[in-house]
Amino acid sequence: MAVKSFKGGANVPHFKSFTDDKEIEKMPTPDRVVIPMHQSFGDPCEPLVKVGDRVEVGQKIGDSSEFFSAPIHSSVNGVVEEIEVLPYCTGEDAKSIIIRVEGEDQEFKPTIKRNPEDMTREEIIEAIHQAGIVGMGGASFPTHINVNTKEPVEYLVLNGAECEPFLTCDHRTMVERADELVAGARILSSVIGARKCLIGIEVNKPDAIEALEERTKDDDLFEIVPLAVKYPQGFKSIMIKSTTGKDVRRGARSAEVGCIVRNVGTTVAVYEAVVYGKPLIERVVTVSGPTIPKPGNFMIKIGTPVGHIFDHCGVTDFNDATVILGGPMTGRAQHSMKAPIIKNSTGALLLPSEIVRASEPHENCVRCGKCVARCPMRLYPNQLSMLAEVEDYEGLEAWNVMDCMECGICVYSCPSNRPILEFIRHAKPIIKKMELARRGN
Repeated sequence: MAVKSFKGGANVPHFKSFTDDKEIEKMPTPDRVVIPMHQSFGDPCEPLVKVGDRVEVGQKIGDSSEFFSAPIHSSVNGVVEEIEVLPYCTGEDAKSIIIRVEGEDQEFKPTIKRNPEDMTREEIIEAIHQAGIVGMGGASFPTHINVNTKEPVEYLVLNGAECEPFLTCDHRTMVERADELVAGARILSSVIGARKCLIGIEVNKPDAIEALEERTKDDDLFEIVPLAVKYPQGFKSIMIKSTTGKDVRRGARSAEVGCIVRNVGTTVAVYEAVVYGKPLIERVVTVSGPTIPKPGNFMIKIGTPVGHIFDHCGVTDFNDATVILGGPMTGRAQHSMKAPIIKNSTGALLLPSEIVRASEPHENCVRCGKCVARCPMRLYPNQLSMLAEVEDYEGLEAWNVMDCMECGICVYSCPSNRPILEFIRHAKPIIKKMELARRGN
């Protein structure tokens, strides 16, 4: 089969060999979990519990009446110890519920088993909603909104690229949970009315390609699409271009070009939510780095502090190293071992200084054009960074800053050490508020 790719991007060095052969293990439950009330695109939740309340695994503890939101559930059995505003892994503050874990048995026990074929489309979407399922690979967009399309959508595209250099959690999910992934894909395909499910996988994961080809060889719904190993192959608009050849025009939703893209972990979570009523209370996380004694892929409860994770993996020395939640290209450096795993935490990385670019004062743009040549969205990151630096928000709008998918390849390419992505991330919420104000919202 032909290997598909896209224009732009870069061949970023990979370090997947630390964990790509490590089977998923269950991470022991910590003494306490910290569960932020803002874990999805849109509005934060409000706590449904108070200090002193006893909670159970899978119990809804946060919700919102706003449209763009997804409920949050307890990942443990225990007692609510505190509810306070804390900084969490995105660098923002959020009201957080701290739960003291009590009891040995901390597993979710399904009380139902449903057949998706006996459920209406509306019942399936509501099951996804009530389980708090969001995109687990990036922006955390609520899945019940994403798949509730007015018209049938031609393609369901499953994102198995996993182009971030250290991450292998999706890789292991495809290999070890292929049956659940395929079942989840059938559920999502039925909801959006897709005639085809395309599974895009970078060719550095031959065992994942083989596992899914074997599971889908007699089903005309599925097509496995081998993808070139290239960053940022796994981003939504790039995935659509590589698998279908379609371009997502500026400002358009992917459904408008006949595609809905879902991460493979999200798809498995949809299967568990619809069939067993299991909320999104845990996820597979890659724990990696060249100095970690026991790297691997772990099923980790939402709210688990990174300090507990690294302690389990044998880390005793954090000197001259950076803790990152997510991947090295798009993740965020952490300054506290109390930072918790949330719904879209794909990795917990410990990277030495020779891998992480130092936070040194940046220089002026030298107009080398490397960021422009590599930008997969065909933007001008150099111009955007200069406009953002002087807070020229109208200029940023004119240069289409909202089309930036924050892949970080501009920062990776910049010889002047300019924090281009940081500038853009700071400007985007302000521009979004300007847009809403113009609409009268």
